[in-house]
Amino acid sequence: MRAKTQLRTGLSNRPRVLRRLAVIFLGLMTPFTASAAPVTVAEIAAYQGPDRQAVLEAGAKREAKLLLYTTGTQTKPILDRFLKQYPYIKLELQRGDNADIARRIMEEYGAGLYQADGFELASEGLVLARENGILQPFYSPEEENYDPQSIDPQKRWISVRESYGGIGYNTSIIPPDQAPRTWADLADPRFKGKLGISGSPSVTAHWTAIMVQEYGADILKKMVLQDMRVYNISSRALANLTVSGEAPISARASNAHFIESKKNGAPVAWVAPGPVAVTDAVVAITTKAPHPHAMMLLIDFLLTKEAQAMYQDLGYDSARKDMKSLDAPKQKIYFAQKPNFFEEYEKWTQLFDATFTRKR
Repeated sequence: MRAKTQLRTGLSNRPRVLRRLAVIFLGLMTPFTASAAPVTVAEIAAYQGPDRQAVLEAGAKREAKLLLYTTGTQTKPILDRFLKQYPYIKLELQRGDNADIARRIMEEYGAGLYQADGFELASEGLVLARENGILQPFYSPEEENYDPQSIDPQKRWISVRESYGGIGYNTSIIPPDQAPRTWADLADPRFKGKLGISGSPSVTAHWTAIMVQEYGADILKKMVLQDMRVYNISSRALANLTVSGEAPISARASNAHFIESKKNGAPVAWVAPGPVAVTDAVVAITTKAPHPHAMMLLIDFLLTKEAQAMYQDLGYDSARKDMKSLDAPKQKIYFAQKPNFFEEYEKWTQLFDATFTRKR
């Protein structure tokens, strides 16, 4: 009889016993789950936990270093501000042009040398690295403030500084009320012999793509009649020729160059004549970054409103939706975001060359 009573008591207490065991089990598991921090580069780059900032700072203190590949020579004030906020990080810069850095990172990864943490570099210079899996997709709480066009579809980079390729002209030679306002206006016979364009492949490829896509291939035949001169110099150097009057109209001019020249008293103006190509610098983190916590702190900082205002002070535009300038173009094209970038780039470069260069 007593045995039956004990059995009934044990059965009636079973749910309570199971509940106590569950509480004990969860109590043992909770500390482990709460303390589980991202470890790999992929986990760190994608981390969105409420303790994200603390995790990144703690990791950056352990890493204490950061190696950035960049073309920027004017960004020192911005990087100095970052280091003031995170004084325990030692920042090393490797500078070079886009082609040099693209070649270097491919050679390093091919040799199993993983020393670069990330980039502040033109997106076109990172297309090859992106195609070869060297760029790690990442999350930043600042990304919601950015024009979606400025973010790689797979979130492998975000634009931090950009300028736009429109039309620039010398107002002493071309009065503003007579200046070209659209890309098609460049074919107006009034401007024959007054046009110049940089022979830089990226300039000619983007310009040709926009002209043909907007107006059809016949627009190039009309442009041939304009005796447009192709200068084998940079866009900045061509802007100087527009200032001097040698090239009264720059058929593809950077707004940053013309704003700078105008501030210095030059008689120039710039217009967005329709869709414009974006010349950008983006931030990205490598898949094998030795110091991923520090790199993600830098990415977050460069995307902040504070850093973007500093970029603007240097003459660049921002892709932040809350910082657009009043004269920002309504139609922007990020060519490096397009699929088959290399094939398209070669196609438009060859078409420009065949139309304007080889015939001379």
